[in-house]
Amino acid sequence: METTDLVLAILHHLLVFSLAGIIGAEFVLIRGELPAATIRRLVGIDRHYGILAGLIIIVGIGRVIYGLKGWEFYVHNWVFWAKMAAFAVVGLLSILPTIRFISWNRQAVANPSFLVPPGELASVKTHIRAEAFVFLMIPVFAAAMARGYGY
Repeated sequence: METTDLVLAILHHLLVFSLAGIIGAEFVLIRGELPAATIRRLVGIDRHYGILAGLIIIVGIGRVIYGLKGWEFYVHNWVFWAKMAAFAVVGLLSILPTIRFISWNRQAVANPSFLVPPGELASVKTHIRAEAFVFLMIPVFAAAMARGYGY
């Protein structure tokens, strides 16, 4: 059981850090002009975002079920639920950028001179900044929970 808990914890942390990297990459790439190659790159990065988020959920469920603390620790812990709410908000905030990246890519393929409308670009930048800010709350809640807060 201890080995299972350790492996799940390691996987969970690696996936979360990878997701942070993805958000950072989107944040950096969304600046300035967006040529077709950058839009394609954003679509690919965003696809990995979705895959990582799904894996985080799967491994996280594994930690709740098979972890040393037991599921009772998690279901009665308000800090855990705050962490889950933050993760859900990050996911919801990522919907608009995903839709825009796909739309921009389709338009760039159809029209090589396509330029991202400034209003849409500003909206996506705002969403990604908000994602990054809320995402920062997740390790705060995780650290508090690991120290017994919320139970």
